[in-house]
Amino acid sequence: MSLDPPVYNSTKPTEGFSIAIVAARYNTALVDALIENTVNELKASAIESIHLERVPGSAELPYAASLIEKYNIVDAIIILGVVIAGATEHHSVIAYSSAQAINQTSLEKDIPIINGIIVTNSQEEAEDRCGSKINRGKEFALAAIEMAQLKEKWTKKNR
Repeated sequence: MSLDPPVYNSTKPTEGFSIAIVAARYNTALVDALIENTVNELKASAIESIHLERVPGSAELPYAASLIEKYNIVDAIIILGVVIAGATEHHSVIAYSSAQAINQTSLEKDIPIINGIIVTNSQEEAEDRCGSKINRGKEFALAAIEMAQLKEKWTKKNR
């Protein structure tokens, strides 16, 4: 028995996995880049069933994830948004409340939800994290696949 931490198994089949992406429209260009990077990695990992929904902003993402989980059968959900600091602390409120709601939904509904809300102090930081310089979209896609594999391993799907 190995005690090494498991990681995404690129040799394990991902056939039949269905992944939903819920993305904010606010900061559209940045979120669009995240979507593109995420979808490209999902397709490269042989995920064929990818569903995309858009919502107004990051504050609406947890509700959309909950709705999708309730009425659709997916193996994981990836939340994508970009929140950039401004003159007030509004970005902190959105980031914290969204993260808390996403975690609560994930645990209550027993579904992996990957929090892909990028929170930065500047436009430049956001551009770095949403493009190819720091490919967070790829990271979110791989995390979703790994968590879907983990869920499959430890639930009735695999017994």
